Amino acid sequence: MTKQLLLNHIYQGDCLAILRELPDHSIDLVFADPPYNLQLRQELRRPDTSLVDAVDDEWDRFDDFAAYDTFTRTWLGECRRVLKETGAIWVIGSYHNIYRVGAIMQDLGFWILNDVVWIKDNPMPNFRGVRFTNAHETMIWAKVTRDQKRYTFNYHAMKQLNDGKQMRSDWALPICTGAERLKVDGLKVHATQKPEALLYRVLLASSNPGDIILDPFFGTGTTGAVARRLGRRYIGIERESAYIEAAQARIAAIPEGTGDPEILGFAPTKRAAPRLPFGALLERGLLLPGQTLFFKGQRTNAASATILADATLRLADGRRGSIHAAGALVSGLPSCNGWEHWWYEDADILRPIDFLREQIRAAIP
Repeated sequence: MTKQLLLNHIYQGDCLAILRELPDHSIDLVFADPPYNLQLRQELRRPDTSLVDAVDDEWDRFDDFAAYDTFTRTWLGECRRVLKETGAIWVIGSYHNIYRVGAIMQDLGFWILNDVVWIKDNPMPNFRGVRFTNAHETMIWAKVTRDQKRYTFNYHAMKQLNDGKQMRSDWALPICTGAERLKVDGLKVHATQKPEALLYRVLLASSNPGDIILDPFFGTGTTGAVARRLGRRYIGIERESAYIEAAQARIAAIPEGTGDPEILGFAPTKRAAPRLPFGALLERGLLLPGQTLFFKGQRTNAASATILADATLRLADGRRGSIHAAGALVSGLPSCNGWEHWWYEDADILRPIDFLREQIRAAIP
């Protein structure tokens, strides 16, 4: 039986059973922080013999790799089923599991877009001194299929978040400490609580306000907390009552994000804008047949073209083509974005023809 999709809600129970009941193609984005299958065989102690609060919970125990792989293949398969055709998934892990997870994702048909390395500013040291300090975790970002044309990537938001530079795939962020770390009687509520800064980047990069975010291993609700801040809707799955109680209190204390999409990180891009042919400028009388365009604003005969009534351009040497083909001929390059490179004259001022296209788009309701 398919569950009614309850938004901003935590389903309590086994993630495999609940995932099977969620509707097909109902989720915009999955963020999954599954068990890492750390396979700890003994206590970890510091040089002063004090005990390290390591991950030894029952939910991280599997009989062998085969059992872990079966579990992983099942939950990933269900996530793929519930994702929309424009959806995507993030999975985080360590060297213990992420390579197995990645191979299974590829076997299931997911198409990997990036692996993102979370570099921990303040990692736990290697107390025994027998290995390098484990100072990073890896996230796999993938779309549902190889042929999937549309998925959300807020490139410009990521660039602005990174002081105007392209966001790289290595993210240096501290682990969850201080007031953000949930504790009861001085003890951590959850051994592997992720920092909100990490989820902030993930959700800002790959979802839009109002999107539905599924976290099948909800824990203490980092995904839900950040989703609430950014105006996204969440669905959590968690079986441990103590985690759910902590998550609910945590999320309830966060003010809901404003309803202004731009404040919440949504910025329409030219790629998402309505497609318009160059001929639309002629049909609306914004440009006229016989008018001259100038390549990159150069007022020379060799860099000019005449607009023809069928929306093609005729170069000075008689060759013809679309704004893009004609631009490629003038520049000598294999391709050219004619919208940006052909300029028109407006009261002695040269402007790119894209300026006129944006006027039309602004008038479209």
